[in-house]
Amino acid sequence: MQCIVNRRAQFSASHRYWLPELSEAENFEKFGAGAKFPGHGHNYVLFISLAGELDEYGMVLNLSDVKQVIRREITSLLDFSYLNDVWAEFQETLPTTENIARVIWRRLAPHLPVVRVQLFEHPELWADYMGNSMEAYLSISTHFSAAHRLAHPDLSLEDNTEIYGKCARPNGHGHNYHLEVTVKGEIDQRTGMIIDLGALHQAIADYVVEPFDHTFLNKDVPYFAGVVPTAENIALYISNLLRSPIQNLGAKLYKVKLIESPNNSCEIYCTDTESNTVSAVDSQPVLVRL
Repeated sequence: MQCIVNRRAQFSASHRYWLPELSEAENFEKFGAGAKFPGHGHNYVLFISLAGELDEYGMVLNLSDVKQVIRREITSLLDFSYLNDVWAEFQETLPTTENIARVIWRRLAPHLPVVRVQLFEHPELWADYMGNSMEAYLSISTHFSAAHRLAHPDLSLEDNTEIYGKCARPNGHGHNYHLEVTVKGEIDQRTGMIIDLGALHQAIADYVVEPFDHTFLNKDVPYFAGVVPTAENIALYISNLLRSPIQNLGAKLYKVKLIESPNNSCEIYCTDTESNTVSAVDSQPVLVRL
């Protein structure tokens, strides 16, 4: 039986975003504070996913052996290091989160059956790499606070209460929404980036956080005047809002995850082609409610 097991590791390291072929002004324009000398550091958290068949002892791999391989090949070399200098790969392509994940895969693949490397630079920024050449995934998280009422405009209070329960109460209720946005793209051979991170943060702020934060969604966001603002519909609308801005930045929106509460979340996987018209009606994402 095929099974995937995951091993966690961590290391602390510093890095700097700086290309010697660019001037100081050009480096600061491209990388912002990341270009400051001598660099900055992170407590990285690493998850290695490994696939294989269960053996007679009920294991895919001996995790003690896995631990030793990860320590020998990765963490003992990266921990308390300056990443720009530690490996030759980071001389060619800067050690961004997504590129570090890619290089870790390349160094582990000869020793372990790796199917995914996930690297957290901090809890609000992480990358996933699945072994597909220079393609990687970058995720950032943010939040907004908003109120809503779950009630279909064509139904009575009684009918809405039958469908939505307490959520149909006339004065609504609120949530601290947690939003995760994942983009997919090719790692640039020099910058190590799949997207300008600052520009991505700004797009999410401009199109989602600022218009949604501290609002009553049904009344303050015109779209929800006629659409019930369930977590699913909010996530779908966010995916439609972000698709084009992210594409204009050179990447593709892959997933929107909206966490309404610790017990309730949903995910929209943006699987439609570039030629599709993006709207709430004819966009065809895949929704997973968790």
